[in-house]
Amino acid sequence: MNKDLILSRSWTTRARRSGESGGSYNFVSREEFEKAISEDQFYEWAEFLGNLYGTPKPSPDMDRDLLLEIDIQGAEQVRAKDPSAVVILVVAPSTEEQRKRMLSRGDDPESVVQRVLVGTDEIERAKKFANYLVVNDDLDRAVGEISSIINSLRSN
Repeated sequence: MNKDLILSRSWTTRARRSGESGGSYNFVSREEFEKAISEDQFYEWAEFLGNLYGTPKPSPDMDRDLLLEIDIQGAEQVRAKDPSAVVILVVAPSTEEQRKRMLSRGDDPESVVQRVLVGTDEIERAKKFANYLVVNDDLDRAVGEISSIINSLRSN
């Protein structure tokens, strides 16, 4: 059976960036997020640089492949819950390019420095258990590579 693919929409307690659409995350208060944690509503969740991020549990009757856009902490939680989960690590071509991308999307410079430092360590951790590594040096090419990986896995 060919399943549809759905991209999860994460929750976060971080502030919305200037010009960022409301569709990128469900922006919630820390109180609301912590209540959802206590009610076991997340498939995975983590705190990153003082903000909470989490993926709501998918509906049990969902007959689709679920694509999660998560950090290494979340990927580790997912893999612990489901050892057959496929992890595709997507990285920028360099830390300098990562820094430029974050600044261009409106992240403050101090946050960018912290994220790049943490990200370097996280990438090394993720390389140890990721099934695939995709370098996002060209968006269309990277999306095509991820699509090929998913299609290949579906045909197995």
